[in-house]
Parts: sequence; C-alpha cells; structure tokens
Amino acid sequence: MRALWGLAGIIAALVCSMAIAVAIEEGGRRSGFDFMTPETQALQADDMSNPGMLWVLQGEQLWQQAEGRAGVTCSGCHGDASQTMRGVATRYPAFDEATERPIDLAGRINSCRTRQQQAEPLAPESNALLALTTYVAHQSRGMPITPATDARLAPFRDNGRRLFQSRIGQLELSCASCHDGNWGKRLGGSVIPQAHPTGYPLYRLEWQTVGSLQRRLRNCMIGVRAEPFAFGAAELVDLELHLTERARGMLVETPAVRP
Repeated sequence: MRALWGLAGIIAALVCSMAIAVAIEEGGRRSGFDFMTPETQALQADDMSNPGMLWVLQGEQLWQQAEGRAGVTCSGCHGDASQTMRGVATRYPAFDEATERPIDLAGRINSCRTRQQQAEPLAPESNALLALTTYVAHQSRGMPITPATDARLAPFRDNGRRLFQSRIGQLELSCASCHDGNWGKRLGGSVIPQAHPTGYPLYRLEWQTVGSLQRRLRNCMIGVRAEPFAFGAAELVDLELHLTERARGMLVETPAVRP
C-alpha cells in the first residue's frame, strides 16, 4: 500500500506539473457529475438508489428532534425546511456577525445548536452533523449557486483564491495545478474534475459514506503530502468561499455521488 501511495504521488507530480494552471472560462465550467461514469451518474440521479439520500432522511428526522437545555427543534424556529431552507445552501459560506468572518453551512447549524437549542456542537464529520447539513443543502437541489455579495467577505475570498493557487506539500502542487491546469485528464484511474463544490455533502464510493467538502479538501492536502488544516479551520472556509465563487450559477446537486 505504501508503495502504491508513493507511485500515486510520483504520477501526480508528473501529470500536474506538465501544464500551467489557467482559470476555467465560465462557458467551459463543468460539474463533477459530467466526469462520472454512466453507472455513477445513474446512481446519483435515482433517489431510490442514491445512498446519500439515507443522510437526507436522517436529517429530516433530526430536524424534528428537540435538542439541548432549551428543548426546541429546528422546525420549531424554521418550520417546514422544504419552504424555509430552499435556497439557503446556495448562499453559503456567509458572513457571521458574531465571529466577524465567514461561516459555512455546517458551522451555522452548530451555531444554532449552541445559541438557540443550548446544546453541545456536533462533532465534525459526525453522522448527525452531516445528516442535518445534507438535509438542509438538499432543499436547494436544482437551484443556482449564488454566493453572498457582502463586501465584508472580500478579504476572506481573496485569501481562499490565494490558498487555491499556492503550491504546498512535498509535491509542491496547488489546487489549481490539477483542477485548473489538468482537469479532464486521468489520475489513478479517475478523471480529474474542475473542483466545483456543487454536491456537498456528497457520497463518495471510496469513503462508503457521506462526507463534507472540508474532508475532501483535507484529503487533497494529504495527497500532495502537506499537513492538512484542522476541521473547522478558517482556511478551509476561505477556500470554500473561493470555490463557490468559481461555481457561481452552477446548480446544487446535494447529495451528489462521486467515485
């Protein structure tokens, strides 16, 4: 396994160093769905087969479940999620007044838990947090991503762009090296997508579970042999802010299915 990992790293360095990263033109943007096999596309398209829908169903149950010392439910404040949450995920990350910086959707859910329900925050990548985030994001499926235009987000979005373009790790690769410069090519048997976050949280066949965008970003960092940011790190939220701007106008697919 270690030998295979080393080989994958060498291949990544060779493949991704061959081209200079060039930003993708708006008309040339493609969802990761477009790079999937017909079998994987069919799995995502059929709600009865899509394994990510199990997390949507769990999230629906949690939406109605009283939590914390306040003993209130999400629905107690927000009502019918199919109405009140429609379009919400398209605008995240958003500016958080309390912390004076961007917050992602999972962070907002945990913020509601601690402030409104007086409950402990859910752990990163826990089934409960993934289920609630997937459920809320699912309400926006089919809607265009419309990042917030709040001017206070500008410096954080700029930092996300810088992080996306910065070479890191022992392989000295940036996100842009692969996802701008070499998208459509193959690496380790899979097609390199353009890194548009249209389907998160999504179900990865490799993980055999639903996972967040932060988990995927951390995996990429480990893949180029860099120290990954901790879950919830400001840098990961800034990266998401930049990625959603790149994906402006593309449609939400949550829960997507990927290899």
